[in-house]
Amino acid sequence: MKLELPEELRLMRGTLRRFIDNEVIPYERESWNGSDLKTEFREKWEARAKELGIWQIDLPEEFGGMGLGLLARVVVWEEIGRTIAFPRRKPWVFGHDLSPILVDYLNEEQREKYLYPVIRGEKKHAFAQTEPDAGGDAGAIRTSAVRDGDHFVINGMKRFITSGDDADFFKVTCVTASEKNTRRVSCILVDANTPGVSVLRRQETMMDDQPCEIAFDDARVPIANLIGNEGDGFKMAQHWITIGRIRHGAGALGVMERCLEMSVNYAQQRKTFGCPLADRQAIQWPIVDIYADLQTMRPLIYNAAAKFDAGSDIRWDSYLCKYLGDRKGYEAADRCLQIFGGMGLTTDLPVEKFWRDMRSMMITEGPEEILRMSLAQEVLRQYGN
Repeated sequence: MKLELPEELRLMRGTLRRFIDNEVIPYERESWNGSDLKTEFREKWEARAKELGIWQIDLPEEFGGMGLGLLARVVVWEEIGRTIAFPRRKPWVFGHDLSPILVDYLNEEQREKYLYPVIRGEKKHAFAQTEPDAGGDAGAIRTSAVRDGDHFVINGMKRFITSGDDADFFKVTCVTASEKNTRRVSCILVDANTPGVSVLRRQETMMDDQPCEIAFDDARVPIANLIGNEGDGFKMAQHWITIGRIRHGAGALGVMERCLEMSVNYAQQRKTFGCPLADRQAIQWPIVDIYADLQTMRPLIYNAAAKFDAGSDIRWDSYLCKYLGDRKGYEAADRCLQIFGGMGLTTDLPVEKFWRDMRSMMITEGPEEILRMSLAQEVLRQYGN
């Protein structure tokens, strides 16, 4: 079933498309400084986002944001996915970096200390879940938080933590224990300057991101920093990552569309052996493959977002959106790179960056093998006797 976007979302898409095409893409190669945007570009584009009325899109209206639903956010993520100008894992230019955990689960005291300063741009944060022995298997988390009076004492190691080096505080998933010594995963707010918290190193990666390794060595954190109740950590992480997986798929739509545009334009202009590349079947077929994947994936992701907005559980939908979205986005970038040949390998074009980004996306926030394994269990449950 094809989902038609409401008129207001079509208008927002048009505004974003003009902004991205006219004001961002022409500068997408010169806007970077290491793994983040240069200050002058971030300030300029943030100011334009405010002028366009597209600011704090994922913040509820009660906190001064736009309060956009997930489908509207998908439209934004898809449009910004068309350019390599914006960091895929760093704070962007349409509002200060927020997360569902901060917005949906903090009590008022915690909001005053952590959420509101983030909204004002005074603090930055990072989500610390992945560990050396707990990547795709979050159930293997070993970082512990043991009660000692009115504090937790936290010990453990976190790895591949995006923005860990410039965060003012972390949302840390760790193992706590109930009275019956039952293993539980909880989420605790930890200030980065807490004694015993150390950022050990930044890890260079193929996608320009520089995630960090963070150690917790007898770090004492007030009990008041526990988010929700003990044992709520998985629920919060799943809520956050479900939306994150839809974001993966939406960003991949933007990559697919940009690669399709670039491939068609190049194939029509580039001539070899006396005729345009577009006349050759070997070029036509990968172009059609990109187009077919785009037309298949867009309704899948749009419908998942619309279901979420209607109050439905989209856990399994989000698995499909991330697994297929990242895979098809990577394949689109790979086909586009092949069509461009040697030029596709150069940094004169955005293709190689799309290729690196999308290949990395197939691993982060749930590698496709884990997603397929989980989906297989659900399929067997649904269709088995």
